[in-house]
Amino acid sequence: MIKKRDADDEGVPPGELRLASPYDPDARWAVKGEDLFWLGYKVHLTETCHGPAEAEAEAEDRASSGPLPNLITDVATTEATVPDVKATAPIQQRLTEHGLKPAEHYLDAGYPSADLITAARKQGITMVTPVLLDHSPQARAAEGFDKSAFAIDWKARQVRCPAGATSATWTPVRQHGQDAIVVKFHVRTCRPCPARDQCTTAQPNRRSLTLRPQELHDTLAHARRQQQTDDWKNKYALRAGIEGTINQALDITGICRARYRGLPKVRLQHAFSATAINMIRLNAYWTDHPLSRTRNLERLNYRLTA
Repeated sequence: MIKKRDADDEGVPPGELRLASPYDPDARWAVKGEDLFWLGYKVHLTETCHGPAEAEAEAEDRASSGPLPNLITDVATTEATVPDVKATAPIQQRLTEHGLKPAEHYLDAGYPSADLITAARKQGITMVTPVLLDHSPQARAAEGFDKSAFAIDWKARQVRCPAGATSATWTPVRQHGQDAIVVKFHVRTCRPCPARDQCTTAQPNRRSLTLRPQELHDTLAHARRQQQTDDWKNKYALRAGIEGTINQALDITGICRARYRGLPKVRLQHAFSATAINMIRLNAYWTDHPLSRTRNLERLNYRLTA
């Protein structure tokens, strides 16, 4: 049965269900940032990548006029409303099935989560990617006691605050479909504490924390510490030029404009576009006219195992 939806009483449907075009039922409106809106789809490209030292060594070993080209190895097209983080695991799975499992997987901040980093590590994949930082009021203000200031005793199921007080409750919960732990301190502990203003302004004057299970919590904490180091920043710089391939795909294949209607046909268009880019790069390599070594490719790239 089809009926007209009353927007005033029933609201509008969520973005992933809302029809945006009478001509293409799979197209969806999406937004990124404050000023980028589009109607259509989203494409994720994955390519091989080589550090400068690796590229020079390969060129010498092969007596080539240039390093091996970076080639697109996976193309994932989704509805525009699908978050980037939902694409990470399927991409890694396809690469593994095709014998191209990356030893290191370089991604931007939209693709990782503690769960994905942990699962990838168990499969032998190191995700080199910035993770979201602590967004608590204390962390945003860069003053007071953020989550890292608290000592967690996982066996005793207690948390000790910077002032030395221990938590009153430890409650495993499900939040947004994920396991979590809510820790609360007693109001009689927090209210008279001289450091309370540095810790919480919430009512009823007591601090609470939301933690992930230990393995995921430790993974996230380690990743946050790592991405503050110079070594990690220098390593992640390998990804700095990857938007160049998107520009190449835009200029040569017009990948940003869907030529067909429906997700299956758009997926085929994107696969053909990636194939065209690979042929151009291979031709340049085989004819001794290597392309610029500016890093190429969209949001995802990876380093093949030796």
